[in-house]
Amino acid sequence: MSKIEYEELIAFHPGYYLREIIEDMGITQSEFAKRLDTTDKTLSKLLNGEIPLSNDIAQKLAQMLGTSVKVWLNLQNAYNEKLVEIEQRKKLDQEKHYLKFIDYNYFCCLKLVKETKKVEEKISELHKFFKVSSLSVLTKKDFLVACRTAVSDVAEKNIVNSNAWIQTAMNMAEKINCYPFNSKKLKGYLPEIRGMTLQDPQVFCPRLCEIFKECGVAFVLLPHLKNSGVNGAVKWISSEKVLLAINNRRMDADVFWFSLFHEIKHVLQQRLKETFISFDKGENFDRLDVGLEQEADTFSGDYLIPGDQYSSFIESGNFSEGSVKQFALEIGVQPGIVVGRLQHDRFLEFNRLAHLKERYKIELC
Repeated sequence: MSKIEYEELIAFHPGYYLREIIEDMGITQSEFAKRLDTTDKTLSKLLNGEIPLSNDIAQKLAQMLGTSVKVWLNLQNAYNEKLVEIEQRKKLDQEKHYLKFIDYNYFCCLKLVKETKKVEEKISELHKFFKVSSLSVLTKKDFLVACRTAVSDVAEKNIVNSNAWIQTAMNMAEKINCYPFNSKKLKGYLPEIRGMTLQDPQVFCPRLCEIFKECGVAFVLLPHLKNSGVNGAVKWISSEKVLLAINNRRMDADVFWFSLFHEIKHVLQQRLKETFISFDKGENFDRLDVGLEQEADTFSGDYLIPGDQYSSFIESGNFSEGSVKQFALEIGVQPGIVVGRLQHDRFLEFNRLAHLKERYKIELC
């Protein structure tokens, strides 16, 4: 097409003006092509805007019509510039669509992007922060999260925000200086980390971050991002550094510690090319390996509450407050962790002994 329109923008190809000149001259396109010393095919493509006006054709037109070469080259340049403007406008409109899915204020509160009310600036800030050329990249199911492509009810906004949350955690992890990854050292610290279940967050959090850095783990505790559905993630930044991120939305102590040890197990599995992501129940996202997920669940549950001791406690059938506290004291964990496990396994109603479950408020390390 020799004329391209988008909203109020119009791009005129040089061929648009050539067609008018031919009509004014009252000759056929074939005769004009002969006078221009070019082929009918080349002229036809030029008139239809299928090819750009070359320097050679510009010179021939100038000689034939008594104009300057610059006139024709300027027409081509103006057309090219207007096309870029149209493409930018189209892209901006598309970007606005994806921007509606993202809570920009979330990133402002974390001081990750600058505060602005201008849509164009918001989009530009997010491009730089997410390291993408277009926000549409965040809609790709295989970008950072794995989604079942056959499942149609995965909302676009969920995919966008899941990818956004993971990329945010990755960006924060890059700023954390760690020693090279050492699985042996991490395993050696597990008993100390388990003992932190009896401490207040203000006490254990600085030490926990210190331990992780020493072991090559970049620990990121990140606020919940609406519509992301992500509870935690493990991703290798390099062969010597791994990201361990946890969502702080539900900060009951039992959930925090189960999630932490679950992700620690994924770290110890050392699948360098895989990204492990823990989603809310019911989210339609693929688990890369169900076996590895089950292994992480089992490890976390049994490390916090040893399986044989838990079985004996269940067999006793006594889940009174006093019994739960005594059992927690014997195994060395906070009583709320035992309550959470009993509720999860349906031995207690979710309103029973809920007062024993501590709720954490943890600042980012």
